[in-house]
Amino acid sequence: MFIYLSKKIAIPNSIRLKCVSWNKDQGFIACGGDDGLLKVLKLETQTDDAKVKGLAAPSNLSMNQTLEGHSGAVQVVTWNEQYQKLTTSDQNGLIIVWMLYKGSWYEEMINNRNKSVVRSMSWNADGQKICIVYEDGAVIVGSVDGNRIWGKELKGIQLAHVAWSPDSKILLFGMASGEIHIYDNQGNFIVKMTMSCLVNVTGAVSIAGIHWYPGTEGYVEPDCPCLAICFDNGRCQIMRYENDENPVLIDTGMNVASIQWNHCGSVLAVAGSQKAVSLDKDVNVVQFYTPVGEHLRTLKVPGKQMAAVSWEGGGLRIALAVDSFIYFANIRPDYKWGYCSNTVVYAYTRPDRLEYCVVFWDTKNNEKYVKYVKSLLSITTCGDFCILATKADDSHPQYVLVLCNSIGTPLDSKYIDTDPLFVTMTKTHVIAASKDAFYTWQYRVAKKLTALEINQVARTRKEGRERVYHIDDNPSGTGDGALDFAKATCLPQHVCFAYTVSVCLLCSEVMVTMCHQGRDSGTIHRYSLPTVGLVQKYSLNHRPYQITLNCNSSRLAIIDIAGVLTFFDLEPRGSGDDSGGVQAGGDPQKFERKDVWDMKWANDNPDLFAMMEKTRMYVFRNLDPEEPIQTSGYICNFEDLEIKSVLLDEILKDPERPNKDYLINFEIRSLRDSRALIEKVGIEDASQFIEDNPHPRLWRLLAEAALQKLDLTMAEQSFVRCRDYQGIEFVKRLGNLQSESMKQAEVAAYFGRFEEAERMYLDMDRRDLAISLRIKLGDWFRVLQLLKSGSGDSDDALQEQAYNAIGDYFADRQKWLNAVQYYLQGRNQERLAECYYMLEDYEGLERLANSLPENHRLLPEIGQMFVTVGMCDQAVNAYLKCNQPKAAVDACVHLNQWNKAVELAKNHNMKEIGPLLAKYASHLLEKNKILETVELYRKAHHFLDAAKLMFKIADEEAKKRTKPLRVKKLYVLAALLVENYHSQMKTSQQNKAKGKKSEAMSALAGLLEEDASSDVRIVDGAWRGAEAYHFFLLAQRQLYAGYVDNAMRTALYLRDYEDIIPAVEIYSLLAICSSANRAFGTCSRAFIKLESLESLSAEQRQPYEDLALQIFTKYSPKDNRKSELDSIPEGSEGKLPTCIVTGRPITEYQFWMCSVCKHCALEQEICNHRFCPLCHSAVA
Repeated sequence: MFIYLSKKIAIPNSIRLKCVSWNKDQGFIACGGDDGLLKVLKLETQTDDAKVKGLAAPSNLSMNQTLEGHSGAVQVVTWNEQYQKLTTSDQNGLIIVWMLYKGSWYEEMINNRNKSVVRSMSWNADGQKICIVYEDGAVIVGSVDGNRIWGKELKGIQLAHVAWSPDSKILLFGMASGEIHIYDNQGNFIVKMTMSCLVNVTGAVSIAGIHWYPGTEGYVEPDCPCLAICFDNGRCQIMRYENDENPVLIDTGMNVASIQWNHCGSVLAVAGSQKAVSLDKDVNVVQFYTPVGEHLRTLKVPGKQMAAVSWEGGGLRIALAVDSFIYFANIRPDYKWGYCSNTVVYAYTRPDRLEYCVVFWDTKNNEKYVKYVKSLLSITTCGDFCILATKADDSHPQYVLVLCNSIGTPLDSKYIDTDPLFVTMTKTHVIAASKDAFYTWQYRVAKKLTALEINQVARTRKEGRERVYHIDDNPSGTGDGALDFAKATCLPQHVCFAYTVSVCLLCSEVMVTMCHQGRDSGTIHRYSLPTVGLVQKYSLNHRPYQITLNCNSSRLAIIDIAGVLTFFDLEPRGSGDDSGGVQAGGDPQKFERKDVWDMKWANDNPDLFAMMEKTRMYVFRNLDPEEPIQTSGYICNFEDLEIKSVLLDEILKDPERPNKDYLINFEIRSLRDSRALIEKVGIEDASQFIEDNPHPRLWRLLAEAALQKLDLTMAEQSFVRCRDYQGIEFVKRLGNLQSESMKQAEVAAYFGRFEEAERMYLDMDRRDLAISLRIKLGDWFRVLQLLKSGSGDSDDALQEQAYNAIGDYFADRQKWLNAVQYYLQGRNQERLAECYYMLEDYEGLERLANSLPENHRLLPEIGQMFVTVGMCDQAVNAYLKCNQPKAAVDACVHLNQWNKAVELAKNHNMKEIGPLLAKYASHLLEKNKILETVELYRKAHHFLDAAKLMFKIADEEAKKRTKPLRVKKLYVLAALLVENYHSQMKTSQQNKAKGKKSEAMSALAGLLEEDASSDVRIVDGAWRGAEAYHFFLLAQRQLYAGYVDNAMRTALYLRDYEDIIPAVEIYSLLAICSSANRAFGTCSRAFIKLESLESLSAEQRQPYEDLALQIFTKYSPKDNRKSELDSIPEGSEGKLPTCIVTGRPITEYQFWMCSVCKHCALEQEICNHRFCPLCHSAVA
């Protein structure tokens, strides 16, 4: 940063000032002093010139109001920015709150304790509460509307300062003794603060200032120190939080009067006085420090005694109360910024994020790209690229150099172990320097380089692209700088103070300057690139802050720490024997400028440079200045006699919305004079002036003026002088044209006046030339208009090209609906498919696939699109249309449509589907996904395999004694799969035997094939499991419903299923049903069966025996009616069918049979059911 005094305001009657405070939001400045002096001032910039903005614009007092009310010296002034209130206090303890009304300040509230004097007042971060501390230890916390929240008397303590924490949970009280106590926001003591900065300090000290930055603009780094405490003896400590055990310690070496953070907590101003050794008196100074304690600048201020310091809201100015004056100083911050290929890159902090927000603002198209970077150290730019230097991690001291293009896309990055204090770059190299070493990286990007640059790259290809050199090394340039960070961190014989790096863009030179501890002298090392050989050492007699090489490495510009710009000529040396020694260098010029904070050499002229001195820009040619320009911009680029400058101060007031007005182009005098000569005097005289002051830009200006006047000879000569080959070619082409109007149209197009050129072509009836002009410009909308507006037949191919180009325009912007309309007219099927897919218009995609001829190259792509969205049938159709059955089968497999896959494989005689199916099934079985395997087999129409697995599941569930209904369902599902298998076998036989045999024969053949191929038990007894559990459940339902006779009959029927349901369950159920039905004979036989079951142990049988004894001692074991066990009749052809609704045998001639499971029921019973009670298929 750079700082200089800019303005001074005197207080009337020479009244001495005690305090000053600058309102951060509205810009009011309050100052208090002796004899009740209280003034509110406001500085406002008044400018009509759009180019003069910010600090460069003249500022005048727009408000100068004296506030009457205090009688004693005003000692404390503090602003409440949120509520636009000013709170002031004087030596008599009177407190006044002032409010703004119709542009003036009026008293709102008054308070006087009459006991003691107010020493400090502080509003919290949101402006809701004020804490007032009195010298006698009284503390009052009040609200913004004047109500007292709480008060406290701290006995035996003299208070001097107060500060709120950013979250308003903690109060810091500074004592007159120099101690600081930490209290909570209710006034309860927590702990005494440790003052590390006062170790080994003897004698009495008092607190000069406490300022806790509230984080309103974000922090410059994560976990940044923000609580500054400073004592009158110059000792200062900056803490991260109130009990930070490792604070940053600073000894300013001055008597401190006041301290304050700037608006974003990046700079701490410490104001006071210092002993001047030479003058033997105190000098007023302001020292500036970073949050980590690094000293930035010293500002000397005239006057006897400094009283207070206050920052402006934007951090660009500072107000100092000295004696009876307010001094203002302007600050030029060290922004993190750069300029590459029409893009301004700048970084700022935000309160809602820990990272830096880096904005890549394309000034040409006014577009911005945002990138968030953690622990950003610096931004360096060159050509089309920029380097972001960042800290890698807090735990490990590693740093990263990220190479980005002009929209912030990272192209490459390197991790380095040295701290990149200074970074510079050329089109091929990045050089990063720490305090005692520098690192070089030859970066590569996919971009065209000139022959010279390619030669440079080639020369170092074998030697490695990264190297590290210690500043004490004397590299010869023969590849002796290995990438060894260990040697870069070894202790040197000196410690560097300031250290900067500069690289010449054109001449492959690198300059490294350093200055030794203990003397403000610098040594310059000059190295050659790309070999990095030490060419020369030079000594300086001052401490450089910034160094810059001109475009041919002949001269070095040096800005020292005090802002003095000097030059150093790098004369060619004699013999190489003494090149290693320190020499006095070329004769330093007598040129010297003060208060310089920025300078830039011209990229194309070694004697031309621009510099910023306070709020003026000077352009120098051969060290002669032109008249200055009022501006406070930072210089981006100096090329072609034009200076591009950016008003970063204005941009960073609203960094999310940069404005093109903040980028300013200045033409230097020779360019302005040449333009004026051409316009007013004529081409001939201007030509003579340019001859005397030659520059390619001036010749180009002349060439363009000659072209406008169609003076082709002069235009050609001028293009030759500025080496513009395209211009020469253009002039020759113009010379070959006969028509004057044609020449004028071509010139208009050359200068970018396309509307005018098109109008001229159309006036000449040359629509074809107008169309070709618009095609060159890529303005296809206009091409289409021109094609349609013509009277004759337009070119169909050109029209299609236009439609497709407009379709591309919309597709690039993801406006797919608009793109579809144009692609349809342009018959661009490929892009149409893409648009339909992006629009999710799969019907349109299907229509397109159907409209394409067979074997069209687009069909596989469309098939793949359908696969990605799970549309199997459409994908198969697309693949089959382009004769890719294998891809169709793969699509079915991918989408789990195995039946379709198997069918396609059979139809196209593909062998691999069977093994694939088996492999997938075994994979599922390995993972114990049996149900998924069943589903797989079912979809692939391998019904028997599915049925076998289903029976296995049902058997396992039955063994687990799961709910009988679930087991029944599983058996039904298995049986249905067997029925599907029957139908499949029958159908396949019918297809084989069409026209050969009768239907009965084919059915028989199907059955014979079934027997040959299948497990007979599964095929024949498919429904046995389902029947068993169906009747088991039916018997229990009937029993609970009170139909005990029907329940007993059904239970009797269960005796045939002892292989499926355990016998103990069957006979237990039969025993219960028969005893309920009072058929004790049947019950007795059921108990006999239970007692004789071998599956039961003696202990398990005992309860049955006991129960039988209880029943049959009471009831005779006889059936009331005819023996039920013998009552089941048999038909003439064996066993009668059983009704699945009631469980009774069917004796009627007519009965109902299910079409699916082939089980029977009585007609009068089934009419109450909509579904078959066994298989649950719909009743016809």
